[in-house]
Amino acid sequence: MGLLRAAGVVYKPVEQLDLGPDSNEIYVEADIKAPRMGGLLAKIFAWILESRIFGALAFYILKRLNRVHKFISNATVEEPPMFVPLHPYVDLDEQEVIEIDSDASPAERVQQAMNCLPLTSENSLDAFKFSCFRRWTIADYSRAYRNGEITPLKVAERFIDAVHESSSRPLSIAFFINYDAEDILRQATESTLRYERGAPISALDGVPIAVKDEIDCSPYPTTGGTKWLHKVRPCTGDACCVARLRSCGAILVGKTNMHELGATPSGINPHYGWEFLVAFLFHKPNLQLNTVICSFCECCRPPRNPYDPSRISGGSSSGSAAVVCAGLCPAALGVDGGGSVRMPASLSGVVGFKPTFGRIPHSGVLPLNWTVGMVGVLAGTLEDAFIV
Repeated sequence: MGLLRAAGVVYKPVEQLDLGPDSNEIYVEADIKAPRMGGLLAKIFAWILESRIFGALAFYILKRLNRVHKFISNATVEEPPMFVPLHPYVDLDEQEVIEIDSDASPAERVQQAMNCLPLTSENSLDAFKFSCFRRWTIADYSRAYRNGEITPLKVAERFIDAVHESSSRPLSIAFFINYDAEDILRQATESTLRYERGAPISALDGVPIAVKDEIDCSPYPTTGGTKWLHKVRPCTGDACCVARLRSCGAILVGKTNMHELGATPSGINPHYGWEFLVAFLFHKPNLQLNTVICSFCECCRPPRNPYDPSRISGGSSSGSAAVVCAGLCPAALGVDGGGSVRMPASLSGVVGFKPTFGRIPHSGVLPLNWTVGMVGVLAGTLEDAFIV
């Protein structure tokens, strides 16, 4: 289509740009021209796009109408773009600032972080038995385990029951894409034995933490919210961030739901939600089959907001935000490129933290937008986000 070739823009080197008050640079506003359609019309349009001749023509027209050729395909960049936003930094010797040793082991760093926090009141479980809903913090779990008020194994059993109850009607929250009750109980049993020996690894030992299904975590596949990605990119082990949590004794409770490929902030995923209800038939033989079938339509929806199940929890780290909001985990991992941790945290009323580029290694994370997408933390409190 050489005769129809759109002229591309020429991007100036950054040194030549004048962004002052007298600048003549023009900000080009988005003006998306794309058909909105559904049903039969959408099927016909998909058929056109998939055809060799008409599809190429339709793609060309759409890209030209939306100025993709002008600003991207045929553009001239007179300097190499900075693909990696990595900048040198210097640790400042500030007053009343304690520096966490970056060369220490993950468990040692957790302890250093705990030492930075103010002492909390030594409340027992009985103090909260008859009170209103309250999210347990990492310090609450650690203290209860040390005092023998509860064990990681008992917490894991209650967690599994709570997920099952929350995933059934009328709630049908659909926290997880994948989780394995046997693996959770195995981790909890090992943690319980460490506490019985008086040798917990860290304050995170026995604490349930969920992982967004964009991050590798054995023994689960990493789907990215799709039905196909794990087939072409198998998970071969833990991501670096997951391995660090595991080395601290944290119980990794499964892979949370997310928007497919993290594409939008809605968190809506039509692929997941109902399948693991059927899986519970094998663990819950007294569960009626018609209950599962009736739950099909209810569960094939995004992770609901625990504050109001008729609303979304936000995305794309929707399941991670929902599971923390519901109080099932004090913290969960997400990935944030354009707000995929911070937006669901805001909608779900929890803390969302996106670290600086390079702060957390990106190995074992789907490279969907790795120059801007960082592993982030969703937590019930600021202190728990800091510890994780």
